[in-house]
Amino acid sequence: MARQHHVGGPAPPRGSKGRREGVTWLGGRGLLAARGFGLEGRGGAWRSGAGPGGVGRGRGRRRGQSAGGMRRRGERGDGGGDGAGENGRAEGRTGATRQERGWLAWCPRLRTLLLDLLLVYVSVPFLIRLFPVMATKFVFLNLLAFPFFADLRRPELLLNNTISLYLTTEPGVTVGIWHTVPGSRGAEALGKDQRWYEEALADAHPVIIYLHGNGGTRAASHRVQFLKTMGAADFHILALDYRGYGDSSGHPTESGFTTDVLALYDWAKARSGNSSILFWGHSLGTGIATNAARKLQEERGVQVDAVVLESSYTNIRDAATHVPISTLYRQFPGFEYLILDSLARADMFFRSDENVKVLACPLLILHAEDDTVLPPHLGRKLFEMARSAYKDKTKVKFITFPKKLGLGHDYISFNPELPALVKDFLNIK
Repeated sequence: MARQHHVGGPAPPRGSKGRREGVTWLGGRGLLAARGFGLEGRGGAWRSGAGPGGVGRGRGRRRGQSAGGMRRRGERGDGGGDGAGENGRAEGRTGATRQERGWLAWCPRLRTLLLDLLLVYVSVPFLIRLFPVMATKFVFLNLLAFPFFADLRRPELLLNNTISLYLTTEPGVTVGIWHTVPGSRGAEALGKDQRWYEEALADAHPVIIYLHGNGGTRAASHRVQFLKTMGAADFHILALDYRGYGDSSGHPTESGFTTDVLALYDWAKARSGNSSILFWGHSLGTGIATNAARKLQEERGVQVDAVVLESSYTNIRDAATHVPISTLYRQFPGFEYLILDSLARADMFFRSDENVKVLACPLLILHAEDDTVLPPHLGRKLFEMARSAYKDKTKVKFITFPKKLGLGHDYISFNPELPALVKDFLNIK
């Protein structure tokens, strides 16, 4: 018969075989468990009640001991419940302490981060004042050359009837240009080289020199959409990246932009015959367009055939006051002195409000009512200045696009009615 193994207490009495009268020897502390009786023996004592004193007395004692054992178990159960509650409360306090320590550990880091951000916030205006060239980085945003992986040498990946070409505008500066021909000549343009495209400029279709806003390249989605929309309306479009933008060389400056535009105008004029040429500026490009048109008129006595200003402003100082990023500093002490005055120190003016007082060519101003970058009241103000200066008031027109269209600052070119509005203004059928 198999032998029972016990650990930590005396062995059961010899011959007991570990079980007698329903009693089982458990060992360890010498606990005796009786099936239904709850007997207990301390220190390994054998108290079954079935000894020489008689089985009856043993059984009686067992009944009493069983009841006592039950009471003791009940008492221990009550005590165990209290212990569990105490353990739960202790664990809760431990968890709260750990959480508190976690927050305390993060507090110094959070405080350091907030102090760093405050230091940067306070430092920027002073750095701009000390180093005005920093202001040009914020205004031109030419380093944000999005879309970042566009191949500017292969416009056919984004557009039909378009080639890429390069023009040297002054020694050491070459600008990249996309030329989109009118949609009516799309089939004819397939497989043609740059020479064919240049000759096509003389086909009597009007030519738009498109001057984009700050940031990005001529491959930005809203600029590509402009080329599609106006190309389908039978315009030639010459879209250039100014010096310092896209794949153009050089560094961006206001005067340099004007040089680039006039060089492209001369190039197009030499190839377009009697075709009309107009400057179309968007956002920052509106100031570039009026600068170029004014210089062309004052220094050469030549008027560009028309100027279209999309999402315009009066001058760069007013624009900087209203663009969303300036909200961070409008209440900053010395905002005008530290930031706005620094624009002039960096040779940035873009004085469209002064330029339109000199121009005599047809002027069309377009603005969306939901433009949150350059509010429409800037465009209206520019229109009123031009209208008061022009002798022929019919040459100046202001068109707004309602909020429900959702065109905002960049998407007027997505409006299918745009080509018809422009052609009507230019008396083109």
